[in-house]
Amino acid sequence: LSWSEALLLGVFPPIRLKINDSEGHPSSSHQTLKGTSKWATSLENLLEDPEGVKRFREFLKKEFSEENVLFWLACEEFKKTQGKKQMQEKAKEIYMTFLSSKASSQVNVEGQSRLSETILETPHPLMFQKLQDQIFNLMKYDSYSRFLKSDIFLNHKKSEEQEENSPEAQTAAKRASRIYNT
Repeated sequence: LSWSEALLLGVFPPIRLKINDSEGHPSSSHQTLKGTSKWATSLENLLEDPEGVKRFREFLKKEFSEENVLFWLACEEFKKTQGKKQMQEKAKEIYMTFLSSKASSQVNVEGQSRLSETILETPHPLMFQKLQDQIFNLMKYDSYSRFLKSDIFLNHKKSEEQEENSPEAQTAAKRASRIYNT
C-alpha cells in the first residue's frame, strides 16, 4: 500500500493520548482537549487532529471535494520525505494523483501554478508549497465554515458533550479533582 493509497483509503497511524484516572484506569473522558471545540477555533487545529481530519474528509466527500484535504495531507507528508529518490517517487505520485490533467483526484488550482513534469526530476521539500497554500485557503475560506455548520460536525460535537456529561465521566472528573485539590 503506497502512502497516497493510504491517504485515499483514510488509513492514518493512530495518535492516541492515554489518560488514566486516579486508580490507573483509562479515563473515559478521552477528549481532554475538547476535540470539536478545538477544531472550531481554526482549520490548522482541525488538521492536526486525526479524528478531525477523518470527520472533515467525511464532509468533503459529500461535497465532492475530498481531493483537497488529501492533496494537503500528501504535501505535508512529502515535506518529511528524505532522500532524492524517495522525493522523486512521491513528487511524481502527487503530480499524477492530484495535479496532472489526467489525475484521478485532480485539485482545482490556478492554471499558471501547475507544475510541469520536468520539475519532478529535481524535487525539494517545498516544491508544492504554493499549490498547497492555494488549496489550504480554498478549504479555509470555503468548505471549513460549512463543515462547522454541518451535521457531521454538530453530531460529533453533541456526542462529545454527552460523553462529557455522562455519570462515568463525571465520576472520573471528581476523582481527578480530588487528586489535584488535596
